[in-house]
Amino acid sequence: MGFEAPSSATILALSQQALERCDNLALHSEEPGKITRTFLSKPAREVQAKLETWMKESGLSTRVDAVGNVIGRLEGNSPGAKTLLIGSHIDTVPNAGRYDGILGVMLGIAAVRALGAHKLPFALEIIAFSEEEGVRFNVPFIGSKAVVGSVDRALLEKTDALGTSVAQAIVDYGLNPNDIPSAAHKPSDVLGYLEVHIEQGPILESRQAPLGLVEAIVGQSRVNLEFRGQAAHAGTTPMNLRKDALVVAATLVLEAERMAKTIPGLVATVGTLEVEDGAGNIVPGRVRASLDVRHSDDAIRERAVADLLDFTWHTGQKRKVNLDHQIKLEQRAVPMDGLLTEFLADALEDCGFKNKSNLSTLQTSFEKVASVHRLSSGAGHDAMILAGFTKATMLFIRSPRGVSHHPDEAVIPSDVRAALTVMLEFLKKLERWQAN
Repeated sequence: MGFEAPSSATILALSQQALERCDNLALHSEEPGKITRTFLSKPAREVQAKLETWMKESGLSTRVDAVGNVIGRLEGNSPGAKTLLIGSHIDTVPNAGRYDGILGVMLGIAAVRALGAHKLPFALEIIAFSEEEGVRFNVPFIGSKAVVGSVDRALLEKTDALGTSVAQAIVDYGLNPNDIPSAAHKPSDVLGYLEVHIEQGPILESRQAPLGLVEAIVGQSRVNLEFRGQAAHAGTTPMNLRKDALVVAATLVLEAERMAKTIPGLVATVGTLEVEDGAGNIVPGRVRASLDVRHSDDAIRERAVADLLDFTWHTGQKRKVNLDHQIKLEQRAVPMDGLLTEFLADALEDCGFKNKSNLSTLQTSFEKVASVHRLSSGAGHDAMILAGFTKATMLFIRSPRGVSHHPDEAVIPSDVRAALTVMLEFLKKLERWQAN
């Protein structure tokens, strides 16, 4: 039972097409010469149109939901069958790479194309989430939140830099926020969720592994801080009488680095520092900063955030600088589903592979490896939203040099072929599971 595995030539052609389509979609940007595509922008509409065309060419029926998610559906071989969701996002950070998110969508479409006329005992939906990065409205996962039914009024009232609310942006795009409830799936109708994504880090490359199995997505805390001292003349204010807000902010930067190097698995980043009315001859009186802390153990992460805030507050008190902070995001660590993850692990093992840098352009070769590479994701993904709703699993594709969220973001073509092969083997295993 099960569909016949496509030839290596077919896998090669489909994976090459997926990469070419990533190149094509990279041309749709809000900034000339860069890849910047935010939620419900004009380039997002252009991408939506191409996705619908490609989905239909692969035999999928298409629809666009009330937050702009593009969904292609392939019915199963029996009425009322559950649905396996395969997806990732199509929005980007500013000046992004061309594979983050979008490659997973392209491989989902390629997998459907590889099925040909074969019908599975479950339906498939390829979902291109309209928003994941959180760039325009400073809140991530709008697309996947709509699919699981967790878009609330507070989210719809969020505004962008121009004062446009999420609800108004939806209206301006030609959609109706009142239709958002209809975008939500019923948990009882969903079999599970698979997301294929570039790793965006250096771990797989360090292991010389083309693919990796994601066991969990780390929890993360995002905090905005404001340091309030006293602006003063840099030449006339003695050092012992200063209330320098930037000095206190700088101690946070160094303490975050020290702590993260001390605690295994912890990462902590002060990504922005903004000096209000800064000038070379002014003692900084007000500074705003961001803090990002991540770990796969929520208790360790929460303790680290508390300790950093406590350290910074006491440092400020000694220097007569006040600290205010606002928690912007508290996302708990999310384990992937055990059953689907083991199916994916079995698919990886059965397809046993090792990247060959000198592969012929006319064929794909895989070589058995001893074990599956397992890791946690240090970045957030739509899978962390879906995991609270249905069984979810993730497959990582190696990121050369660990570069992502940058124009130099890259993939190795043979890794992409390997990912598509594993996806199809995963579908075979789900088919046998559902038949038994």
